[in-house]
Amino acid sequence: MSTPSRDQLASSFQSTIGPALEALSQHRVIERVWAKDHRLWKPDPKEITDRLGWLALPEHMRQELDNLQRCVRAAQEMRITDVVLLGMGGSSLGPEVLRTSFKPQKGSPRLWVLDSTVPGWVREVTRAITPSRTLFLVASKSGGTVEVMSLFAHFWKLVGRAKMNRGGDQFVAITDPGTGLEKMAQDYGFRQTFSNPPDIGGRYSVLSLFGLVPAALLGLDITRLLDRAAGMAERCRGQADIGMNPGAYLGAAMGSLAKAGRDKVTIIASPGLATFGLWVEQLLAESTGKEGTGLIPVAQEPVLAPSAYGKDRFFVHLRLKGANNAVLDRQVQALRTAQHPVLRFELQDCYDLGAEFFRWEFATAVAGHVLGIHPFDQPNVQESKDNTNRVLGIVQSTGRLPELPGSTPKQAAQDLSSQLRAGAYVSVLAYTTPSRPFEAAVRRLRRTLITKHHVTTTFGYGPRYLHSTGQLHKGGPDTGLFLELVDRMTPDLAIPGKSFSFGTLAHAQAAGDVESLRAHHRQAIRIQLGHNQAATVDAVTTALTPSGPSRQRTVAKNRRRTSRR
Repeated sequence: MSTPSRDQLASSFQSTIGPALEALSQHRVIERVWAKDHRLWKPDPKEITDRLGWLALPEHMRQELDNLQRCVRAAQEMRITDVVLLGMGGSSLGPEVLRTSFKPQKGSPRLWVLDSTVPGWVREVTRAITPSRTLFLVASKSGGTVEVMSLFAHFWKLVGRAKMNRGGDQFVAITDPGTGLEKMAQDYGFRQTFSNPPDIGGRYSVLSLFGLVPAALLGLDITRLLDRAAGMAERCRGQADIGMNPGAYLGAAMGSLAKAGRDKVTIIASPGLATFGLWVEQLLAESTGKEGTGLIPVAQEPVLAPSAYGKDRFFVHLRLKGANNAVLDRQVQALRTAQHPVLRFELQDCYDLGAEFFRWEFATAVAGHVLGIHPFDQPNVQESKDNTNRVLGIVQSTGRLPELPGSTPKQAAQDLSSQLRAGAYVSVLAYTTPSRPFEAAVRRLRRTLITKHHVTTTFGYGPRYLHSTGQLHKGGPDTGLFLELVDRMTPDLAIPGKSFSFGTLAHAQAAGDVESLRAHHRQAIRIQLGHNQAATVDAVTTALTPSGPSRQRTVAKNRRRTSRR
């Protein structure tokens, strides 16, 4: 067997992907994507023809370079030390990738991406900044996202009470034309409002102003980033040899392998690119997770021996040149040797993220065609929002949250074990403040689920995941099991101008999502996290594992190790 190219699958999978590529060529799919032909996906053009503006962003965004530099200069003149992005989903996940992937640029402010209503998380960011020297980016495509508006109310009051504050000059809006946020920015005297092209869905917006404004403030070379994206866009126009079209090839691979049972698209990334998978999660989950089908993206999962995985996996390895890749290289090669499908994309430096953003967007559109679904809507996202509003209505009328029974860790493990089967995935959903001990405990839980039960695992913080994988959970394949871990939300934090607090809002979002999952006949288990959150998660892990003195000693050792960090 010939050695496959780094960005091609082994020949053993040619019988799966080959016909898909031939069909793309036969139906002129590449030409029709660029022509914005909505009939590639559905006969009705609603929400398709007005969601394809991302195709032109690598060129069109060059017109915004002067505006971006004006914002950067203003931040320098105000001696801004921190930038806080208030956004959800497509407004936050791309900037989070850029924030964590690029090294801090000399003379540029720190960027904080706040996409949570959990009071502890809001409080951590609040304590980390100097209010009078912080610039706030209020980012919302719709202009009325409840999380964003609540966070704005909090920080507007915080800035107003700070000595030497500059009021509205410390706020910048990023939104679509004509939204409520655009009007609010005028009323409050925001320094600047960036009006984004309206024909771009949130999850396709990383190369638009939603991604480029925070990137510019981080000190990144925007022209260089757009050049890399434009280079990939040009390659994705290729039709003569469709197998050499990088976006078409990835899309055909994802779609055809999913139809053959390998629907778990597992992202393995060099350490410096670890958050890229979080962006891919939203792109794939919201775009394809509907009509009972879809791609299940897997990010930041422990990489284990090939024997731990079932035949439902498709691995994509993003390798950053010059990074500490030795361990991952060996692990990925072992997966190839064991005949798992693996694609590898090599990035010369972090600016190649511009190219990867475009490759994956184009590939997702192609995969949507292969799967026969509409990749530009999110029909189930509204359900959890409606349930949240209903729960908040109960709070306002009764003065308290409705009772929602929870499970003990042992009960949760038993319920999970009874439902685990080949092809299933377990999604851990956490409404809490991130911490190293908690995340280490979640990694141990995921490792146990993979090695002992051979299922796929995903992990997301709430309410972030509601704007990311939430669509897939309700509208995608009925193979998910959902474990919701909910913080006590104490001490709580008030939302200025609202009758409910951040903690109440987060509880309502968690409760609303469980109700929505159960309405779709999904197995949703809820656990209340105690004071020692890592211990609660470890208790689930222990209950999922055959008991024994050696195992108990290992868990205890892990707890001591994480508590010292």
